[in-house]
Amino acid sequence: MLQSLTIRNYALISNLEIDFSSGFSVITGETGAGKSIILGALSLILGARSDAKYIRSGTDKCLIEGVFDISSYNLEQFFNEKGLEYDPKTCILRREIWISGKSRAFVNDSPAALNDLRELGAFLIDIHSQHQNLLLADNHFQLQVLDVLAQNRDLKNRYSEVYKNYILLNKQVAELKEDMVKQQAEEDYIRFQFNQIDEAKLKTDEETALEGERKILLNVEEIKSVLFHVGQILSSEENSVLSALKEALSAMQNLRRIYPAAEEAAGRIESAYLDLKDLAPDIDARQERIEFQPEHLKDINARLDLIYSLEQKHHLDSVEDLLALRKSLAEQISTIDHSEETLERLEKASAEAFNETANLAAMLTESRHKTAISFEKQLVDKVSVLGMPSMRFSVNFTAKTNPDITGFDDVTFLFSANRNSELRPVASTASGGEISRLMLGIKALIAGATSLPAIIFDEIDTGVSGETADKMARILRNMGQKMQVIAISHLPQIAAKGESQYLVYKEENNTSTETRIRRLTDDERITEIARILSGANLTEAAVENAKALMNSGKNMDKDLSCL
Repeated sequence: MLQSLTIRNYALISNLEIDFSSGFSVITGETGAGKSIILGALSLILGARSDAKYIRSGTDKCLIEGVFDISSYNLEQFFNEKGLEYDPKTCILRREIWISGKSRAFVNDSPAALNDLRELGAFLIDIHSQHQNLLLADNHFQLQVLDVLAQNRDLKNRYSEVYKNYILLNKQVAELKEDMVKQQAEEDYIRFQFNQIDEAKLKTDEETALEGERKILLNVEEIKSVLFHVGQILSSEENSVLSALKEALSAMQNLRRIYPAAEEAAGRIESAYLDLKDLAPDIDARQERIEFQPEHLKDINARLDLIYSLEQKHHLDSVEDLLALRKSLAEQISTIDHSEETLERLEKASAEAFNETANLAAMLTESRHKTAISFEKQLVDKVSVLGMPSMRFSVNFTAKTNPDITGFDDVTFLFSANRNSELRPVASTASGGEISRLMLGIKALIAGATSLPAIIFDEIDTGVSGETADKMARILRNMGQKMQVIAISHLPQIAAKGESQYLVYKEENNTSTETRIRRLTDDERITEIARILSGANLTEAAVENAKALMNSGKNMDKDLSCL
């Protein structure tokens, strides 16, 4: 249930905090006082799209926060799946909107995505407005009503999983068939490409190694000349580097006797001498070994020409890319070679999935038909007392050729306000007031069949009055025995039946207009109901009538069971 609502800097509200009661509550107030503003703010923490234009003038941010008691909602799994902070007793939804248009949402102070907020909001509260009455003309909504009354949630979840698997397998079969047609047309070319690369027997890093070897063979004379020259510098008999270093080393070693600091220099010269002494024969050996090999150079050029031509043909840059292409072509060939076998396996799995889908869809259909029989009678009993004593109602089923996500059933609610008129679809025959009453009856039945969240009715009483309004109030009060019900109303009969009543009003001064809400005492309720009855000028008769209505509300619980 909704325990409290806080609104700051939203439209005509600068700061509003209100606690709500369980059971059946009523919100009243003059037209334009701001009831729709409060509902609009509440819808924001339920995931509605934000609009910076509603931020109160002169401020840069608005905040809406709702506190909900979720102790009986069993929502731990949902919170865990969404990665949200879970409290088994309380859930706090908060929305912040900046003048820049930026918006942030929080669940128990954890940042939350707007979609998560919408999903969570659906578990917590249902705002029923005149706009929602349009849903009654929607066949998908009508089917949902039957499934809720039939308590088909688990069965629908199982069916949905099986159906999605069937659709996935069907898609895979279609895609494979399409791929097989393309692959058959390209098979020879794919095999040719693979064989051409495969026959080249390419190796990783081969291209780089060959290019380096070719560069050496093309510059043999220069390399030999440089190596010979360096060898001469290092170790020739006259004026060689090694001779000079040996002489310097001997001098520094002799100097150590009288100049100890020469020890370090001598060590470094000795290290350099030994390194170059080892290097000199290696350079000489390299100079002797290297030679021009025209046949080997010819082989390298031929190999590189093959690699370059394959790269150019396939628009690739390296041997590694060619090897990756070879792997891809091999996988395509394997797919072609096994495609018939794979298709047979997928078609078998698809057929099995369809049979499972059809079986579960048949179970849904059976459950819906059974529920429809009792639903038709119960809805007529519930709504006929609301000024439609001759109404008739029926659920019409049409079987689909192929199943969809809801099963094999198309459902249409048929309605007639008169005993002798032909039953027609609700969308084409029911008036706005009749649809409101039908929706109230449906919500009342759903409340009795399953655990609904809190519900807010926004002027569900439009178009009714007198005894019908009194019966409607009784239905709302009865729903309040099972759940939190809040009704925004202009009818005294409904206001009087509330277990608690809230007044929305405006306060104006020279600089601003404020929308406020407060809970009324019993005496204040009498005054407010009398105002609704008589208008701005309260009369003694209106006050007495208000008292009578209030007393009837207090004494009505004992006969609610008849509704």
